[in-house]
Amino acid sequence: MFGIVRPCSHRLGEGMRAQWMAHLCGLCLALRRDHGQFARVVTNYDGLLISVLTEAQAGSVEGSRRTAGPCALRGMRTASVAQGEGARLAAAVSLVLASAKVRDHVADRDGLLARRPVALAARRVAASWGRAGAHSGAAVGFDTGVLVDAVDRQTGIEALAGHGTPLLTVTEPTETATAAAFAHTAVLAGRPGNAEPLAEAGRLFGRLAHLLDAVEDREADARSGAWNPLAATGTPLTEARRLADDALHGIRLALREAEFTDGGLVHLLLVHELGRSVDRAFGGHSCGHAPEASFGPPPGHGAPQASPGNPYGDPFGGEPPRPDKRGLWAGCAAALGLCCTCKVCCADEYEGPWSRRKREGCCGNWDCSCCEACQCCECCECCSGCDC
Repeated sequence: MFGIVRPCSHRLGEGMRAQWMAHLCGLCLALRRDHGQFARVVTNYDGLLISVLTEAQAGSVEGSRRTAGPCALRGMRTASVAQGEGARLAAAVSLVLASAKVRDHVADRDGLLARRPVALAARRVAASWGRAGAHSGAAVGFDTGVLVDAVDRQTGIEALAGHGTPLLTVTEPTETATAAAFAHTAVLAGRPGNAEPLAEAGRLFGRLAHLLDAVEDREADARSGAWNPLAATGTPLTEARRLADDALHGIRLALREAEFTDGGLVHLLLVHELGRSVDRAFGGHSCGHAPEASFGPPPGHGAPQASPGNPYGDPFGGEPPRPDKRGLWAGCAAALGLCCTCKVCCADEYEGPWSRRKREGCCGNWDCSCCEACQCCECCECCSGCDC
């Protein structure tokens, strides 16, 4: 269950946690219902935001929830889960983007995918997911062609990018894809006036997703020789952090322009938790406008210091080398094992199934408080008017 928005259940509180789980399980079950059991492996934390946005605008209408049967990942308990067009759109987007990710792994010959029989099977799975996502998208009036086009353009842009290429040129296809998906939630909810601000929020969310992925992968990419947007364009971490902070601020402003029936969970995920994701990736809790406070001395200017509480270690490479990332199928097997043993929720720390980075379990940190995210510096203006 990959994604950049991974909230701690103790910060969510009981009510918000139940809503969040309803959308997560709703996405998973929508994938199973429309595309079979295997499609559930593309369930991801960011995809459920589509379902959350749709319901936040439309409100809880009749038929938007159903009681799902016992599931091993819920401790064999039943649960109220989201259903309807929001969940189906989330499933369509998740399938199409997962299809693109598999094709990318095949092209890069990652892990087992370097073997021709495995690569052939992966291509067939990717093609099947792409067709299924297009079919589901069409059922809710969404043309997934914009997602496919963005993925295809990404390859060409990366091939031409070099030192001096603006980083935002590289992130543009991702921004375009997420903007289209966010905007279509306004159509599904019957609030066309929200399409423009949600497209802006989605565009900036896509930028953040691309940036944070680049920051988290840069050391592993450097060791393996894989392409990384920060290295390829020569963008320093301080500039990446500035862009991330500006995107966060833009998302907050865009959400203020949108009208929601109940925007509580949207606000919590796209304001509070998204800010935490940025801090987690960059290894600090300061704004990018004060880089000297966030990152310490640059390489070669004194001993690097790891930031306290940073699960990714020293941002300047002062930690021991990490093991190589797992390939697609090995990562899927590891992810299944983590879920079935509940380590994702209950362990203090576990190894990421694909990245093999150390991560905190959702319930491992018992000290998290309700609203640490409101401790914001003046330049970020996180939550004016927030009733926390």
